Amino acid sequence: MINKNQIAIFQGKNIRKIIFNNEWCFSVIDVIEVLTDSVNSRDYWYKMKIRIKDEAGFQLSTICRQLKVRAPDGKLRETDCANYD
Repeated sequence: MINKNQIAIFQGKNIRKIIFNNEWCFSVIDVIEVLTDSVNSRDYWYKMKIRIKDEAGFQLSTICRQLKVRAPDGKLRETDCANYD
């Protein structure tokens, strides 16, 4: 049986992932942390969503889903997730 809630490790950092509709979806804030070395990836993501909406008229939340992934405290919490497309 596949564990649909897992952690991927990228350059020594954890990226939470989950299978949704037979595809891997990754926690956006975890990916942002890895790619930007941001100290506050949640704030970075929040500001990015606002900036893209204002500049391009496009809402990033339309390509993301709120899925429950395991948080550092061990509880399942909803977070924005996206697949690789």
